[in-house]
Amino acid sequence: MNEPLQPSVAITAPDRPRAWIGSLAAYNGSHDGVPRLIGGWYDATDAVDVTVADLHAGTGVPFTDDDELYVLDLDGEWPVHREMDPAEAARWGEIYEEVGATMWPALCAWVRSGSYVAEGDTDYPVIGDFEERYAGEWDSFDDYAQDLAEGIGLLDGVSDEVQRYFDWASWTRDLRYDYSVQDCPTGGVFVFRDT
Repeated sequence: MNEPLQPSVAITAPDRPRAWIGSLAAYNGSHDGVPRLIGGWYDATDAVDVTVADLHAGTGVPFTDDDELYVLDLDGEWPVHREMDPAEAARWGEIYEEVGATMWPALCAWVRSGSYVAEGDTDYPVIGDFEERYAGEWDSFDDYAQDLAEGIGLLDGVSDEVQRYFDWASWTRDLRYDYSVQDCPTGGVFVFRDT
């Protein structure tokens, strides 16, 4: 009986946020004056649990428990693109888990739009507001506008003759002022209500 083929590397979700956490003391050469990259890739949800001993295990490089750990690189889809501390990476990981893999790209786009609602003075989005304002993924904003017009019965009861003269381009252009529209990585756009 043949065994099923097994991949030689772990398969991960392509958009799942991962963080490269490094030792700042090693990077700055604090112990012996020689800068080193000592760190590793961790799932964002696990970032806050990484210890200095975890990073230095098997390296032979001396360390102290007061070494500061920092996220120096990101992998997967992230709503922000900067270095951060592991606690911030872990919070983004929690948000990923809360919205799920399917909605994560849309949430990232909403944050990058700059027209999102944040928790207090942080960059973390308010998930309830995201869910309320997310209008879906569309081939174009025009497609969204057409669907909305049909859904609200914009031209219901208007004669066909008058409907022919309705200025769809102007209506759609004016409607767009109430929305944020972000490109979708797979084509099309994400649409978010601004109010």
